[in-house]
Amino acid sequence: MSFLSVAIGGFFGSILRFYISVKANKHLIGTWIANITGSILLAIAVYYQQDGLLTEWMWALFGVGFCGAYTTFSTFGNETLQLIFDKKYWTAAGYIAGSLAVSLLAVYLVLI
Repeated sequence: MSFLSVAIGGFFGSILRFYISVKANKHLIGTWIANITGSILLAIAVYYQQDGLLTEWMWALFGVGFCGAYTTFSTFGNETLQLIFDKKYWTAAGYIAGSLAVSLLAVYLVLI
């Protein structure tokens, strides 16, 4: 059951991630939006899981499957490297710092 839940969640997460990428014309902002909102969604899922309101299959579906496919660390890494290769060091540093800071702040605000 867990594998099926992860697969179904991953299916929908990856479709939504692709949709955001297309709407953002494959710019950095699409990845940034997916990673920030994915962090918030995962924080909400963790909150409900810790309270016992999310069953194991729901956690597998939403937390692992959907959020895992929706957020895009590999794309984030690739885009950062492209900025570095293009000698856009300040943009790369801002992208890294902004992604990390806003994600952590958003998760913190959801969990407090």
